[in-house]
This record gives sequence, structure tokens and C-alpha cells, in this order.
Amino acid sequence: MRSIRDIYKIGKGPSSSHTMGPAFCAEQFQEEHPEADSFRAILYGSLSKTGKGHGTDRVLVDTFAPKAVEVVFSDTDPANMKHPNTLDLVAFKDGNEIARQRYESIGGGDIVVEGRRRKVVEDDDVYMENSFAEIKQFCTFRYVDLVQYIELSEGKEIWDFLKTVWEAMQNEIHEGLSREGMLPGPLHVHRKAKFLHEQVPQNKHAELVESQLVCSYAYACSEQNADNGIIVTAPTCGSCGVLPAVLYYLKDKRKLTDDQIVRCLGVAGLFGELAKRNASVSGAECGCQAEVGVACSMAAAAAGQAFGYTIDQIEYAAEVALEHHLGLTCDPICGLVQIPCIERNAVAAMRALNAANIAFFLTGTRNISYDMVLKSMYYTGLDMNQRYRETSEGGLAKAYSRKG
Repeated sequence: MRSIRDIYKIGKGPSSSHTMGPAFCAEQFQEEHPEADSFRAILYGSLSKTGKGHGTDRVLVDTFAPKAVEVVFSDTDPANMKHPNTLDLVAFKDGNEIARQRYESIGGGDIVVEGRRRKVVEDDDVYMENSFAEIKQFCTFRYVDLVQYIELSEGKEIWDFLKTVWEAMQNEIHEGLSREGMLPGPLHVHRKAKFLHEQVPQNKHAELVESQLVCSYAYACSEQNADNGIIVTAPTCGSCGVLPAVLYYLKDKRKLTDDQIVRCLGVAGLFGELAKRNASVSGAECGCQAEVGVACSMAAAAAGQAFGYTIDQIEYAAEVALEHHLGLTCDPICGLVQIPCIERNAVAAMRALNAANIAFFLTGTRNISYDMVLKSMYYTGLDMNQRYRETSEGGLAKAYSRKG
């Protein structure tokens, strides 16, 4: 299994698959064909259907600049298309085509180049184990916990990397809480994080304060993402608010140090990377269960680590969190990562804490494993009608378009 560095990428929103991924494709293609004087990008599948709302055309123009690029939103998909986030990049010289390459943006900012093996980088396959059952067996036989297991596999330098990730997450919360105004796009969505956070001191109901704080942090991150700000994929841009919100809240409530927080990030990354390897973190492939659902499982596992849970309890927290997102559709209105995405991050952050609480009491009674839920999530996503997999052709996206 690949390093947990693979799950956390710092970059601009609003979509890891629709902005980060295509930008990486464009950078690579341009580097390989510096002699080209212009380019064409042909978008298929979900990239074509929701690319305008996600800013795919904008990021391609910016990446190819100062050279010109024509962005084509194709109405038809290639018969042999393997992934719903597929694009062809074409290079021209003096008006003549000199090169063409097909790419897939598979989620989390990762790309696949057709006809080539995935590039092996330094942090590929640092874990010998590829399922949570294998990880748990390793830890049991060697009397180590998940944090020790991560350090044994990744090296101590992983904690320095995760400190950088945590700093970026805190920055997106701080900036999101300070901003007001309207998010870009035709929906005229107002930022709400600052308002939510400012209402906390006036709240006379103590049982609601936790919800208000956690939700304000999730809104802060998700609004930064929707406004093309710098965020951390966890595991994607569209689900970037869940994990930071839970950790930021627990840091204050439980007086956690940064060193303790990065250990929680490590454990969360382990569950995210398992999902990425054995299922999917792409909304276009498996719906929002693969994005917000996985984010919720990561946050629940992180909370379990913060609470000092056993390996079994941490797994159960992650399993409960993901299990109750099964079937969740990806139906962004107008293709924008705003409605229902921002609110969905806040709800998932609260659900992560609830899942961790359930795990504390009921771990010994469970029948379902995290590996089992991952498999179920993946096949549920494949069975899901294409309209509900980030095409903006079904669900809320369709209902909204009919508003009169």
C-alpha cells in the first residue's frame, strides 16, 4: 500500500479530480511537448458534465498559459473509456497536430496516463499490508499500535510531513472563519462559517455548542475550497472539511498537542489510503460515499486515536462512519462544490464524532469489518446510476433545475 502522504495533498480547490488532476495532466503534457505552440483539451464523462462548475476549463487555461488551449466539453464519450474522469490532451505546432495523450483523473489529485504504468515514486508501496485485517494482524503479532506501525513503515520523517499538513489545515480554518461575502458562481451562496462561529458565545444551550463549533470549522474549510482557496485533500477537495473540523475541535476540547494531532492524522491517513487502494475516493466513480463517506471514516478513526482507543475500537469507529454513508450520491447543483457539498461536510464531521462514541461502547458486539464496508462501498458505487456520480444530472442537481 502506498504512503499516507498520497492521501494528503495541499493545493487549490474546488475539486481534486476536476481541478488538481487535470492541472497535473496539463503540466506533464506541456513538459513532454515544449515545442508545441498551442493545445486542445477534450473532456469526457463527469469532467465534461460538471467541468465548468468545478473550474476545469479555468485551471487548464491557467496551467497552459501563456500558450493557448482550446477546452472542448464533449457530448459523447469514447467507447473504450475506462474512468468517468477522462480527458485527451492534444499538442499543435504551426497548426498541425504533433502529439495526443489520454489521461484519467482518478480522484484525490492522482492521474493515470493511458498506455503507461503508473510512475513509481519514492513513497509508493511503503506498506506490505493491503487490508486492515492484515494491518491488525501485524500489530497484534508485534505488540505495536497503529502509530508505531505507521512509523515503522514510513519512518519518523512522516510526522514532520504531517505537521505541515496540520498547519495547512489550521490555516484554511482560520482564513475561512475570517471571510464573509458570496462564493463564486450562479447559486449566490453566502459564506456561513464566520456567522456560525460568532454565535457560539450567545448560545445558551451547552449541548449545541459542540455542534456549532464543529460545523463552523467544517464550513470554513469547505467554503475556502469552494472559493478556490488553498486546502488539504482529506481524501479529496470536496470532502476537505470533515477531518480538520473534528481535529480542530478535539485539540481545544482535549488540550491535544500538535504532536498528538499529527498522530491522529497518521491514523486517519491509513484508513483513507486503504479506501483509495481497495475501493475509491472518486465521486465520479462511486458517488459521494467515496468522498465524504471516506472522509467521515478517517475523522472517526482520528477521533478514536485522540480518545486513546484500542485498534479494534478505532476500526469500529471508521467502519460505522463509512457504513452509514453507503449509497450517498454525488449530485452537486450546477456542478459547483457548494450545494449540498459544504453542508454535507459539516454533517459528516458531527457523524464522525458520533461514530467514535458508538465504538467506545459497542466494539465487542460488532459483526462488520472496515474491509467489508470498503468492498460494499465500491460495488454500491459501481451499481449506482451514472446520474448520481458527479454528473449533475440527478438528485438535487436535477430537482434544483426545475425550480420555478
